[in-house]
Amino acid sequence: MDALLTKTKPTAGVDTPAKQKITGSEVLLRSLVEEGVDVIFGYPGGAIMPVYDALYHFADRLNHILVRHEQGAIHAAQGFARVSGRTGVVFATSGPGATNLVTGLADALIDSTPLVCITGQVFAHLLGTDAFQETDVVNTTIPVTKWNIQVTEAKDIAPAVARAFYIASTGRPGPVLVDITKNAQNEMIEEAEYTKCENIRTYKPKPVLQMPQVEAAAELINSAKRPYILAGQGILLSGASEELIAFSEKTGIPVASTLLGLGAFPSDHPNYVGYLGMHGNYGPNVNTNECDVLIAVGMRFDDRVTGNVSKYARQAKVVHLEIDKAEINKIIKADVAIHADAKEGLAALVGKCNAGNHSAWIASFKKLNDEEYEKVITKEFYPVSEKLTMAEVINHLSNFTHGEAVVVTDVGQHQMTTSRYYKYKEPRTNVTSGGAGTMGFALPAAMGAKLGRPEKQVIAVIGDGGYQMTVQELGTIMQYKIPVKIVVLNNNFLGMVRQWQQLFHGKRYSFTEMQNPDFVKLAEAYSIPARKVEVRDDLQGAIKEMLAAETPYFLEVVVGKEDNVFPMVPAGAGVADVMLEAPKA
Repeated sequence: MDALLTKTKPTAGVDTPAKQKITGSEVLLRSLVEEGVDVIFGYPGGAIMPVYDALYHFADRLNHILVRHEQGAIHAAQGFARVSGRTGVVFATSGPGATNLVTGLADALIDSTPLVCITGQVFAHLLGTDAFQETDVVNTTIPVTKWNIQVTEAKDIAPAVARAFYIASTGRPGPVLVDITKNAQNEMIEEAEYTKCENIRTYKPKPVLQMPQVEAAAELINSAKRPYILAGQGILLSGASEELIAFSEKTGIPVASTLLGLGAFPSDHPNYVGYLGMHGNYGPNVNTNECDVLIAVGMRFDDRVTGNVSKYARQAKVVHLEIDKAEINKIIKADVAIHADAKEGLAALVGKCNAGNHSAWIASFKKLNDEEYEKVITKEFYPVSEKLTMAEVINHLSNFTHGEAVVVTDVGQHQMTTSRYYKYKEPRTNVTSGGAGTMGFALPAAMGAKLGRPEKQVIAVIGDGGYQMTVQELGTIMQYKIPVKIVVLNNNFLGMVRQWQQLFHGKRYSFTEMQNPDFVKLAEAYSIPARKVEVRDDLQGAIKEMLAAETPYFLEVVVGKEDNVFPMVPAGAGVADVMLEAPKA
């Protein structure tokens, strides 16, 4: 036994077995497997063809989804990442393939979505020669990535991939791009063990929590009469929903949500007071300028939340808990800044803050929201017009799914309506394009969301304008039988632009009215069951039929052409100047 355990040295003059040689493309794919990747969204082309050739032999380990456009690939990866908490992965070729990712990269960067995009590139010796489909993708994407790199030798592929996944998923998440030349994909090198990246000397993604700042914040909160929590997406990204609930319940402080923070705090919780922002609830907007301590967690004070900054919460002390130091004091000056991960920071605050009761303060939100219900919501849920409203469609969707579906929205009136009326109860069930406002986002993002959370009902709610920007992804849904439910709210207008034209440009509807195709026939051409609803009596039955389907399903609902979304904070106004209806002519 001892002899068997004794390591023997190689006999002099006897060659050790040579390591197997593999291509750079295989190095890439093995690296992805080691990172736990099992779904890739992509589109092949000349400069990334060696990777696709190697991918042929990885079909049992890597599920590649062939989209119909590279923008569809990156939005699908965003949807996958947003619902699963994992890093989305995208493949694209050089030149136009790579540049077609730019919109999605910009969207992912501002909305903090972890992505790793792999692009093929021309041979290294052709770089800078304007070779066919050559684009300087690294310099093109510097402004819209968290980090990017070009790899020209096979030996550098695995380290670049390891670093890419680490950077994309840590700290404030974001998109990373790795551009690999064709010679590096073809080059043969010795197989080596993959090493995950766990540290970069110049990159410190997780700040060290400073307890003096926590104690200073607690002192403000404990003495506050009208404290107010603004919950952002950082709570979802750090998995801090339980800590937020514990913090609110102990202190009795009301919670409002940003657009991307929806779902971080249950909508049916008694301390939840609504949705913030330009088209948010009346109470949360008005009371922003009535609170004495404003506690912002994992949010960046976007202009759609603040309105006119000079009129924003001037009376309040501000506590800002945020992982990205660049966002602290960028828009709103913090009286106490806690540079920390939301989960860690909230847990510390729970321990330092006193138990409290702010029921009268919460009641003031409810009173304002009741006024909104009477003047706005009642008319939208129970309209006197024969025309259907977006609000009643979303209200039925919310009720029939019990607020538990994953809802993916595009950009426009339907997006704001869904954010207002869908009652999100769970984290990572609201997927939308927030900071960039990218039309065409929802259809591919819903595909990715369904692949990321196959056990969940996934519903894409889209306007007729945004739908046609990426409608070709119906082909992807057909090919892979992805059972997403698609609801197009059709008003034959670019609705949000039309609303602004009506309210602020004298009803000059300049190039916003749309002549649309037969959406039902279009869906049926892709073998997707479809239905069109124009009258109220058919609506609930159609929604139930859609939700019960085990296949993809398309539902078109024709809504009022000139319906508007209220409340609304006009451009340049303060959040307390929120309009509940259009001004009288």
